Amino acid sequence: MGGGGGAVGRLDMAEARSGGEEAAAGGGGPGPGPGPGPPVPAAPGRAQVFTTVVDTFLEKLAAAGSYQRFANCYRCFYKLQPEMTRSIYDQFISQLQSSIKEEIQEVKDEGNLDVLFNSLDKIVEEAKNREEPAWRPSGIPEEDVRSAMVPYLLKHRSYLRKVLKEKEEENRKVAESVLAGRDRIAELQQLIEARKHAWQAISKEQRELIMTFKEPQ
Repeated sequence: MGGGGGAVGRLDMAEARSGGEEAAAGGGGPGPGPGPGPPVPAAPGRAQVFTTVVDTFLEKLAAAGSYQRFANCYRCFYKLQPEMTRSIYDQFISQLQSSIKEEIQEVKDEGNLDVLFNSLDKIVEEAKNREEPAWRPSGIPEEDVRSAMVPYLLKHRSYLRKVLKEKEEENRKVAESVLAGRDRIAELQQLIEARKHAWQAISKEQRELIMTFKEPQ
């Protein structure tokens, strides 16, 4: 009996320890997840990327043509006039960068690149919400050309049919107007003929009446 009571006591103690470990595990479980991080900044547009590329190019150009290399090329003058050499170098780099920026700006203006970049950004942004997969070449030129041209040709055919229908309707109205004009002309001709005959009849009656009043010779 004593041995059985000790065994039961040990089992109770084991269950108590197990329950305490489970409670500790439950209390130490994962808490609420971390809050939302800072908003991700929007990707720069292509016009901004182009400007950044140009600026980086100019920086690397200035680094490649460093003042040290410039001074080495004009070492004698540098030894005599170091400050003047530095001033000439700064003016040269400044004018070079300004000239390159002006030429690139002229290219952008002539090609309307800012508008094209913005349009391309808009197309890419709209494509993100598109559910259907983007078109990819199949590797068979005939099928690729057909898949690209058939929708355009069908659309163009619908447009031509619409234009043809409008022209046919316009021609029908013109034809009706011409026929109505011809009928009106025919009516006027008949009216003129009727009035002509009426005037001729009146004139004949007048002549006859005048003849009746004339004395016989």
